Amino acid sequence: MITFNHFNFNVLDLEKSLKFYKEALGLFPVREKTAADGSFRLVYLGDGKTDFTLELTYLTDRTEPYNLGECEFHLAFHTDEYEACHKKHKEMGVICFENPGMGIYFISDPDGYWLEIVPAK
Repeated sequence: MITFNHFNFNVLDLEKSLKFYKEALGLFPVREKTAADGSFRLVYLGDGKTDFTLELTYLTDRTEPYNLGECEFHLAFHTDEYEACHKKHKEMGVICFENPGMGIYFISDPDGYWLEIVPAK
């Protein structure tokens, strides 16, 4: 049997990303690993309800933003507080695309990754 474990985003500014994910989505570190030589740091974020984690990879010597291509990928989140989340994300200025017909919207993290917000049904 195969089950999901984690998904990865490489980030340019780890502290900025940690702040964003906590404020925007309520995610928090559940596990960390730092390379013995200090060349990278991995921080796994969880939601406190599922075992799925988002791995933020921080390469300490990286100075250039990551090329995300056409950004034709995203990570999706369910919420039973859709209207409250939408209001908060609008106030944060992080909504990058809305599709009212489908009842969804997307936010963008500090590195430009798109995160879909889907109402729980």
